[in-house]
Amino acid sequence: MNLYPLGKALCTALLKPFYRIKVIGKENFPKNEGVLLCTNHIDNLDPPVVGLTSPRPVHFMAKEELFQLPILKSVLPNVNAFPVKRGLSDRQAIRKALELLRSGQVVGMFPEGTRSKNGELGKGLTGAGFFALKGDAVVMPCAIIGPYHPFKQLKVIFGKPIDMAPYRERKASAEEATEVIMSAIQELLEKNR
Repeated sequence: MNLYPLGKALCTALLKPFYRIKVIGKENFPKNEGVLLCTNHIDNLDPPVVGLTSPRPVHFMAKEELFQLPILKSVLPNVNAFPVKRGLSDRQAIRKALELLRSGQVVGMFPEGTRSKNGELGKGLTGAGFFALKGDAVVMPCAIIGPYHPFKQLKVIFGKPIDMAPYRERKASAEEATEVIMSAIQELLEKNR
């Protein structure tokens, strides 16, 4: 049973007024094609906040350990989350993400791999570049500007899509593609603080 619409409605009702979420750049979001949505990571609430502000449903990779918790193991698959084994080359998660991107879906990713401890953008892992090059999708840079304080404004900024075709054509490395993505996120952070 797909609980995504219900989850989005609940998160919108609870989180949007509590954190006074302001969304910028929604018009930049591609309407039909596959999208790799790459966002900085500052809080555990980032996935629901990105999900509620995105104009299209987002599929998130979530650490496998979450799928072993009693309530979450039933809920997560029904809100478009799928497990990934961290620190390993998880072929099943890779296949699932590529399949979603190639079928025109939105896959959300936090390229840093973990939450930032100081609010600054960390180094991106090459997985983001790998999916950007192999997923036959555009990359959508996104910035969350906090912090998460009750009744203080939280911003979610969707940048202009990055066409990865030129990087695919010249067989760019995953490292280079990741650097392009992280630079776009950093630019959004700097322009909107």
